Amino acid sequence: MLQMPDKPLGVALIGTGFMGKCHAMAWRNVATVFGGAHPRLELLCDAPGERAQAFAAQFGFARAEAGWQAAIADPAVDVVSITTPNGLHRPMAEAALRAGKHVWLEKPMALTLSDALAMADLAADHPGQITLLGYNYLRSPAFQAARNMISEGVIGRPLAFRGVYDEDYSADPELPWSWRMTHEAGGLGALGDLGCHLVSQMLELMGPVSEVTAMTQIAVPQRPSPEGPRAVENEDSALALIRFASGAQGSFATSRVARGRKCRLQWEVHGSEGTLVFDQENMNELWLHRAGEQGFTRHLTGPQQPDFAEFCPAPGHNFGFNEQKVIEARDLLRAISGGPEAGPDFAQGLIIERIIHAMAESNGRPVRIEEKTYETA
Repeated sequence: MLQMPDKPLGVALIGTGFMGKCHAMAWRNVATVFGGAHPRLELLCDAPGERAQAFAAQFGFARAEAGWQAAIADPAVDVVSITTPNGLHRPMAEAALRAGKHVWLEKPMALTLSDALAMADLAADHPGQITLLGYNYLRSPAFQAARNMISEGVIGRPLAFRGVYDEDYSADPELPWSWRMTHEAGGLGALGDLGCHLVSQMLELMGPVSEVTAMTQIAVPQRPSPEGPRAVENEDSALALIRFASGAQGSFATSRVARGRKCRLQWEVHGSEGTLVFDQENMNELWLHRAGEQGFTRHLTGPQQPDFAEFCPAPGHNFGFNEQKVIEARDLLRAISGGPEAGPDFAQGLIIERIIHAMAESNGRPVRIEEKTYETA
């Protein structure tokens, strides 16, 4: 087993929403699953009130504070988990880095490309601090197996990528307006919430992107609010054509208003000798076609895939969403302990941001991607 910390690291968690709970469960379980010293859950930062106190007690944090600055100031904290609305990512992450702390930050990295660039530059100026972005879908055993199969030439030379990430959480036009629908607090819309996940997988499977041509749509221009109808500022959906540095081509689609779609993170890679297909809603299987065969073969995840056996010794017993986050926490702790690099870090995250912001700005015109370097994790 690769190195895990033999001394407990102090952890502060900022935020108690969907991803805050995922981080809390990951910190609680990572040493139980992978060994090493159990992290010290020092501090939970959230809005004041009973919710924060109850959350801290539920997950075993030593105390709860109302202001996030407490996580930065506390000398007992070595790692800061940031799971807040997007507009707070940059100030929190930069403050943590300047205080000498490691940062585990949920995606998207930042509101704007200039913010992401500043964050990546600051991280480069603090090489002693590890940064990791929360692209948890990269950690599923099926995805890791697919990446290995492609790198080993199982489907030959990758020729094309077809990817989609659709959900329906904003499909109802009567859904109330929220901060997620503004540039100031949410940044990008479906591209920043969903599409960035698809881009992260696309880069791992296909390599650097050289050009995108995209268009976006706001399907519901106004949403109800207590003050009356308010404008939706960012995209509900996006479509793009992709040109990879290898010469391969791709198509990309994402939507937050796709009726009936719950987590349709689905892609296929066409190669010179076969095709691989994956769907996150069926995250424990891959479909493989090889040249000369008729149809596809279903491959179930099991202990033969990376990391699966740490959770379950039997194939076909399935692996879940939250287990991905435990693996992510493991990768972060190993990197802090001098083990393999964990990614995407802020430098790699900047590449993802360049691509999704290029899509947002394309308006049907080809946009070159300035930075083409992306080393797979």
